[in-house]
Amino acid sequence: MASKRPPSRVAPRRSGPSAPSRHVQDRGAGTVLAAGLVLLLCLMLTAVASVLQAGTASARAGKAADLAALAGADAARGLLAGDPCSLAAEVAGKQGAELSACSRSGPGGVVVDVRSRTALPDVFGWLNGEWTHAEGRARAGPPPGDGRSTAGRQQP
Repeated sequence: MASKRPPSRVAPRRSGPSAPSRHVQDRGAGTVLAAGLVLLLCLMLTAVASVLQAGTASARAGKAADLAALAGADAARGLLAGDPCSLAAEVAGKQGAELSACSRSGPGGVVVDVRSRTALPDVFGWLNGEWTHAEGRARAGPPPGDGRSTAGRQQP
């Protein structure tokens, strides 16, 4: 007795020159896809590295401005010898920044406002000519009044 097989739902394979070869059509597609993904990954890593470098330069400019303003305020109060703005420029230079502005205000000129700049990596100049420096700003001086807070107390 011959066993009957159920009818197959898969189309029979064709062979010969008229049959389309799937392997010929897909050959190299994985290589192109992998190359595209590697290129995309490289571009993303470059963007992340650029943002991190800009953040580092900005923090360096802020740190230089803070230190320069503190040194200038100490000189304005007479705690250090010298001109406040020239001392602030010297401190900013030691931090790898340049002093772009310095002004004194307040009673007796003891409050010092400072702006400093540090250079960004060259890649930012290629992207946009205006992005060549990171800036930092700081202000330093004695506390207002005698230094004691009157917040929350009633005045007589």
